[in-house]
Amino acid sequence: MLNKLTTEARNAATENIDQLDALGIVKLMNAEDQAVALAVGREAESIASAIDAIVPRLREGGRLVYIGAGTSGRLGVLDASECPPTFSTPPEMVVGLIAGGRAALTQAIEGAEDHPELAVQDLQAISLSDADVLVGIATSGRTPYVIGGLQYARDLGAFAIGLSCNENSELHQVCDICITPVVGPEVISGSTRLKAGTATKLVLNMLTTGSMVRLGKTYGNLMVDLRATNQKLEARSKRILEMLTDLSPTAAEEKLDACDGELKTAIVAALCDIDAQTARQRLKAASGHLRRALGDHQRASEQP
Repeated sequence: MLNKLTTEARNAATENIDQLDALGIVKLMNAEDQAVALAVGREAESIASAIDAIVPRLREGGRLVYIGAGTSGRLGVLDASECPPTFSTPPEMVVGLIAGGRAALTQAIEGAEDHPELAVQDLQAISLSDADVLVGIATSGRTPYVIGGLQYARDLGAFAIGLSCNENSELHQVCDICITPVVGPEVISGSTRLKAGTATKLVLNMLTTGSMVRLGKTYGNLMVDLRATNQKLEARSKRILEMLTDLSPTAAEEKLDACDGELKTAIVAALCDIDAQTARQRLKAASGHLRRALGDHQRASEQP
């Protein structure tokens, strides 16, 4: 079975990689990586369809859950863990599960991916429901743990999305949408942490970023739905507030303090000349969309 997988094939372009110097290896790998973004681009419609399925479920209180083994699982956990600091989402909104549990994040748990029933147990442990979206990540398209998880999700009525780097895999039979960036044979045969791993990261970037943008977590390309929990985020919040409101650095800091560090609240309060509580109410009425909450102010500011 493995010999039929594109990701397991031998790459003719890299057969002599062990005879190259460091610069030659770097250039060869870089040349191979050029194809990754193109492969992901060919899946644009599938990725967009996945985002369109994720957004309404998140809006109604459902969750986006990633499940995978090895590199695939680690990338899912990474993407999930980056959402709270980037988009101020509750930790339970985007969840990452990996075969073998947390220990598998830093070491190989042999055989964990071979048991579909373990995926069912992991999903039951987080009470997966028909309100959720499950993204099963399996580069090969045949990982039993991921297949079992997706099948369980469909049985529950959850929306099932598959992500694989091999066409016509077993994954296609157990998901509602399948995203398949075919990146070709790896630089080192079968080492799917390389091109396949990069393609996976690119797709996950699009799924969460696209969903959060559609949910109103940004204003243009600015991360306005962030909460300042460290010095870097405090500086970023203040800089964005200054940029959008023309407040002085001191005034921006005072406004953020008055709004408990909530950047979107501070922007609405400053631009609409209202207090923090009224700004929060306006944002709530606009379902958290800053552009909608500023609608009247924006239209007035655009008048000649």
